[in-house]
Amino acid sequence: MKIQDYLAQKKMVTDGSFGTYYAEKYETQKMPELANLMYPERVAQIHSAYLAAGADFLRTNTFASNTVSLGCDINGVKENIRLAAKIAGQAASQANRQVFVAGDIGPIPDLGQNESTEQYIEIARTFVAEGIDILLFETFPDMERLYAVLEQIKKEAQVFVMVQFAVNQFGCSSLGFRAKRLLGEAAACEWVDAVGLNCGVGPVHMRQLFEKSGLPEGKYLTALPNAGYPRRGVRQLEFANTPRYFANQMTELASMGIDIVGGCCGTNPAYIAELAMRLDRTQTGRARSMRAEQRAVAPAKKSGFLYERDGAIKKKKLIAVELSPPVDANEENLLRAAHQLKRLNVDVLTVPDSPSGRTRADSVLVAAKIKLETGMEVMPHICCRDKNAIAMRSLFMGAYINDIHNFLLITGDPIPSVARSAVKGVFNFDSTGLMKIVEDMNEETFADSPMCYGGAINQGRRNLDVEIGRIKKKMSLKAAFFLTQPVFCREEADRLRQIKEETGARILCGIMPLVSRKNALFMKNEIAGIYIPDEIVERYPVQGTRAQGEAAGIAIAREIMELAADFADGYYFSFPFNRVNMLEKILK
Repeated sequence: MKIQDYLAQKKMVTDGSFGTYYAEKYETQKMPELANLMYPERVAQIHSAYLAAGADFLRTNTFASNTVSLGCDINGVKENIRLAAKIAGQAASQANRQVFVAGDIGPIPDLGQNESTEQYIEIARTFVAEGIDILLFETFPDMERLYAVLEQIKKEAQVFVMVQFAVNQFGCSSLGFRAKRLLGEAAACEWVDAVGLNCGVGPVHMRQLFEKSGLPEGKYLTALPNAGYPRRGVRQLEFANTPRYFANQMTELASMGIDIVGGCCGTNPAYIAELAMRLDRTQTGRARSMRAEQRAVAPAKKSGFLYERDGAIKKKKLIAVELSPPVDANEENLLRAAHQLKRLNVDVLTVPDSPSGRTRADSVLVAAKIKLETGMEVMPHICCRDKNAIAMRSLFMGAYINDIHNFLLITGDPIPSVARSAVKGVFNFDSTGLMKIVEDMNEETFADSPMCYGGAINQGRRNLDVEIGRIKKKMSLKAAFFLTQPVFCREEADRLRQIKEETGARILCGIMPLVSRKNALFMKNEIAGIYIPDEIVERYPVQGTRAQGEAAGIAIAREIMELAADFADGYYFSFPFNRVNMLEKILK
């Protein structure tokens, strides 16, 4: 019988945790997966105990069977998987009833996307070679790392693919993605057969998360919560909930329309026995006895510098000006510049986030200070360096409370090489990953007045098609605008025009009025990502005065604005040394 045929008739009960039960039973500090080789009889005993408790579904003892966790090469991982599959298969064959065995695959830590994709595929192939036709990817924080894996697996074999995500009691994964989004993305994936949640939370919070997120249609649904929340015991983590409490909560959860229920950390055969005894298995998940209510939602109020007060998109060419935050605690010059720009009716002031990986005053706090002092729209840049998903979400909520609704989301510059021995840069995701977090928060946390965010364009990228692809991806994540690198020649303007034609993106063309020959040479030779032709440098006098330098910068800026006038939705000015006094002459 195929698992689909079984689920058409009744609900399924899985086993409980292998790892915490193994540690409880044998009081060992070694990884449970090593028992496949060292103590196969222990593994078999645990599988048999869960089957005796009433489980219809076993997971192989392979959650951490990967090269990083086991500290071996891929051949060692494959051997571990083969042993685990054999032990679980033998236990299932002795149950005298229909039992399904799934190859259990957990996240591979500390590997790049390409390396982990290749390893997941090899792991899956090994399970299939051992006759396993159900693959369970559990405790994942996102879908992104699985798409290529699942596509390849489904091409090679007829397997039933299950994907489960781990989230906290607030519904967020370790990468900051909410349960609703994760379940929706997995349900929309053609290579996934069953979606759900496991680990992270106890049964009550898991039920509440499903109630809030709604039940995705078209896929089988799974729920495998922890026994509860652990506390530190003498030798190991201990869980307070009792098997009876767990089973009572799980029957309520199952009645929502969940097809497959079981347990994760802290559960053991006693929990599964109570669940199997109390669960009404005839109430199939496909019946969907309870669905999430569809509530009428009022249209969200548009906020941010792109919109008028009534929510209409501004039709004029927008003006954004960058103000570099100070390298010390003196904000006087910064605020003076902000007040000058307010008189010129600038649409938004942007504040970089420690560019070049060098310490400056925090962009959000500086933006909040400017808004408080001037009342202007502000837009801090937010880079992915050194902030995890928890910190990012906290930052956006704090900014929102301070009436900051505009953000430029960028990957950010790495730590300078000279400082890397003492300072470590941390990038948990890139700009597209950060946009997913903000998009998610707009749907949940800021639904009444969503934040306005955009991305950067590097028109100088050698392969323009790659850049266009990234822009389209960011637009699919609801990026509302794009700021470009400074433009200094017709060729770069032409590349931006092509980007506009192929994407329809709202583009604010970068304008950097250089202020002297020295400034031009420095930007040309020492700042990555900015292309300055020699003819631009030559327009600055060798020993020119400040007035002569600024005059050259103003003239060049006006020429670039003319080149971009037909495609630019606005202009993004960045003045060296915050010389914003030049803007009035440029705009005239």
